Amino acid sequence: MSKKYERYIDYIVKDIEVPYFINMRDQYGLSPDEYEMILSKVYNQLVTIEGDYVYDEQDNKIYYEDSDGYWEKREYDVQGNIFYYEDSRGYWVKREYDTNGNLTYWENSDGDIVDKR
Repeated sequence: MSKKYERYIDYIVKDIEVPYFINMRDQYGLSPDEYEMILSKVYNQLVTIEGDYVYDEQDNKIYYEDSDGYWEKREYDVQGNIFYYEDSRGYWVKREYDTNGNLTYWENSDGDIVDKR
């Protein structure tokens, strides 16, 4: 990889925003075979892309995007529990779990809160 290309990739990784697939194609002119490299750097881990889905190293679905630009992002804790979800419509959910993986706290963008602590 040339230094110029490396700098360009680093620029994209720092600059890119969701929807990732649309922006990689339309804003940066990347080809689909470059998407995994970019998103691996964005997520700071090796990712795989299957269709419209991006998976992390533990095979967790961390990102989805459709051709209309709708997207969803998920973050997982070390036990594989989703602790954060967000979508392009502005909806989000935050969750907390105890050491046994039981849900202890939940809140969302609608103002709903469940606290079992």
